[in-house]
Amino acid sequence: MTQAAVTGTGKYERLLERCRGLQPIPTAVVHPCEPSAIMSALEAQKLGLIKPIFVGPFKKIDAVAAEAGIDIGIPHIEDVPHSHAAAEKAVELVREGKAEILMKGSLHTDELMSAIVARDKGLRTNRRISHVFIMDVPTYHKVLIVTDAAINIAPSLEDKIDICQNAIDLAISLGLERPKVAVLAAVETVTSKMPATIDAAALCKMAERGQITGALIDGPLAFDNAISELAARTKSIRSPVAGNADILLVPNIEAGNMLAKQLQYFAGADSAGIVLGARVPVILTSRADNVRMRIGSAAVAKLLVHSRRAEAARKA
Repeated sequence: MTQAAVTGTGKYERLLERCRGLQPIPTAVVHPCEPSAIMSALEAQKLGLIKPIFVGPFKKIDAVAAEAGIDIGIPHIEDVPHSHAAAEKAVELVREGKAEILMKGSLHTDELMSAIVARDKGLRTNRRISHVFIMDVPTYHKVLIVTDAAINIAPSLEDKIDICQNAIDLAISLGLERPKVAVLAAVETVTSKMPATIDAAALCKMAERGQITGALIDGPLAFDNAISELAARTKSIRSPVAGNADILLVPNIEAGNMLAKQLQYFAGADSAGIVLGARVPVILTSRADNVRMRIGSAAVAKLLVHSRRAEAARKA
């Protein structure tokens, strides 16, 4: 799959097209006790993206669906009494091999993540857990990945290594052969007065030495130079990444969160939200997300699972 397959007009539709013909993935939908959570899971099932396993209080799920006029059919439901138990049970289903994706329902993010990162019974790996927004920005020429805008508050340099590698691996699973990573800061020059610029320079050197693999990385780059070739040329920045970034690595959660939401609300971007670094991808949605955004997240998670399956088969 070439980069062209996820660029240009209809990026969302191209994403769904990539999923066609691939087996739907068993997915634990954690505490789906509001209409949007139920509808999103059922729509993803209808599109062949997932096989939902509803994990939560059966009576409450059934009542919410009935009140909203949603026909849930005869889904697989793991009946547990409350949201905390739902998070623990969903993680257990993954550990037992019965689910390969987690989808957040109507519980708090912290509650779900607490079960995921639990030391003995969670889904930790040797990677730091991080979040990505996969964004379809109408004014940008290809899919844009923003990380980390939801999990890591003030990541250290070591944290950024994993955040960067998680995003690169995801981009490759979406068909990008060598994604371009722009490490963002407020300026393009390295200065001790701005620690983000020093981290950016270190990440670039780490990529040269093979500590980060699979991508072209450049930074520090200001946002305009990362996404605009004209802005980069104006500042005499010569870089294969400048003006053509696939991944924007932000310095901290405030910068990332504001950037992602500005793209959504000012630029009309659609976005998919995925947590990486755990044993399985986690579809992390907010109540403000529409069904289209949730479906996009399910599509990305499905492609990631199939990519991991293929990689495991190659190594076997």
